[in-house]
Amino acid sequence: MKYLLLLLVLAIAYGIWRGQRRAPPPAARPSPRPQLPQDMVACAHCGLHLPRTEALAQDGHYYCCAEHRLSAPR
Repeated sequence: MKYLLLLLVLAIAYGIWRGQRRAPPPAARPSPRPQLPQDMVACAHCGLHLPRTEALAQDGHYYCCAEHRLSAPR
């Protein structure tokens, strides 16, 4: 009787061990959508290219920082 109980415990342990080995890999996160391209503009003072959304505009010209915008001829 005790051999049957030992065999049952070993069979359950083996089943658990095999179940853990065959666990499916974790689901991968879906890749984020790539960002859409942005319009790029050049700074009228130094020529640095930056996205239009980050540029400072004045009189139809774009600048990379407030210092360059203020140094522009009027």
